[in-house]
Amino acid sequence: MSLHVRPQELVEQALAASTADGQVAYVVESSEANLRWASNSLTTNGAMRSRQVVVISFVDGGAGMAAGTIARTGTPDVAALVAASEQAARDAGPAEDAMPLVSDVPAGSGDWDADAAETSISVFADFAPALGQAFGEARSRDELLFGFAEHQMATTYLGTSTGLRLRHDQPTGRVELNGKSPDFGRSVWAGVGTRDFTDVSVADLAAEVQQKMAWSQRRVDLPAGRYETLMPPSTVSDMMIYAYWTMEARDADEGRSVYAKPGGGNRIGDRLAALPLTLRSDPYAPGLECSPFQVVGGSSGASSVFDNGMATPAVDWISGGVLTNLIRPRAWALKTTAPATAALDNLVLEDPNATATQAEMIAATERGLLLTTLWYIREVDPQTLLLTGLTRDGVFLVEDGEVTGAVNNFRFNESPVDLLGRATQASRTERTLPREWNDWFSRAAMPMLRIPDFNMSSVSPAS
Repeated sequence: MSLHVRPQELVEQALAASTADGQVAYVVESSEANLRWASNSLTTNGAMRSRQVVVISFVDGGAGMAAGTIARTGTPDVAALVAASEQAARDAGPAEDAMPLVSDVPAGSGDWDADAAETSISVFADFAPALGQAFGEARSRDELLFGFAEHQMATTYLGTSTGLRLRHDQPTGRVELNGKSPDFGRSVWAGVGTRDFTDVSVADLAAEVQQKMAWSQRRVDLPAGRYETLMPPSTVSDMMIYAYWTMEARDADEGRSVYAKPGGGNRIGDRLAALPLTLRSDPYAPGLECSPFQVVGGSSGASSVFDNGMATPAVDWISGGVLTNLIRPRAWALKTTAPATAALDNLVLEDPNATATQAEMIAATERGLLLTTLWYIREVDPQTLLLTGLTRDGVFLVEDGEVTGAVNNFRFNESPVDLLGRATQASRTERTLPREWNDWFSRAAMPMLRIPDFNMSSVSPAS
């Protein structure tokens, strides 16, 4: 089969070849460009393209509808792919999330006939020269810059046997910039997410790294303990994304998560945050735009293959500090007579009353810690959503409103839900790049949070 077959044609061929009771087929066309650098010089650059073809067949074997998913890369033999998917469905047995396939066309269904969007190395036309200037300035300070920039454009074409023909273009970009001393004894970080690199200022990122390198020239050793801590947006996003990923209604309804109500049921309606914080997702959030419909390759507690093509409208997960929604596929919604609520690929946390900038929050701190990033985050207890992890690339001491030096790294033990309950101040919300999760989730906007008693459980030797 020709490698030049258009993705729409592959979807149509798969649907035409189906002998099952229903089918969903989708193709994701991706292109990516990247730059990598180390010790103030570019090391690699590259561009690549890929294609994924997914066929989900639905077969009613008499005992109930079953689903089978087969995925291939490149341009596969469509007839063989469809046959394998149908066999997988026959082998699977009835699906507990079985529902009629979606037939309502969601808003934002896209131009089905258009070619896939593409990116190329030219996306870095302005970024690369600015990076070169940053290298020279770092060299003059006897500092080293490391990092990478990536841009991906993924176009999804989704078709169903119920007549849906949906298409979405998803640009995803990120930059991470590390500053290090020549002996690698000091290390700091700055990062940003972007849709197209037109809004990325290398000078601003480099200035942030330069400032943190200057802060880190003085070293202070502190013991483990609870400290007033300023969590910048990147660290808040890493904690809130995990809180979001675990917002599955079924887990809460069945008593398996922090969102379960003692004695049964879920905590919708409970106050989680002392501040009037709202945690929300919106496919049209400026700069964070994501798919307005579901594309699902495999069922889980958060999504169902039967829900492919379902609209994903804006939703408040927490509103005014109160838990208002949980992620609920249609089948579980039907069982619990609650609304179906789809997960989205972005997340925003904001306090509508917040006016302070991050700099103003630092200036208002008598004594506390200022984090840079978190990493190696792992779940300890799902019932409380206790997470453990490490600080990384700069923990700074704030005294009398000024950063006076860098302290050692720590292991922390904290629950993002507890952090919401204990936060005493939030800054204005701004777009940020999660450090731990940005391979999977990069569209976030968060405030800085002031936590009066963040639990630094032990000292970490990590740099």
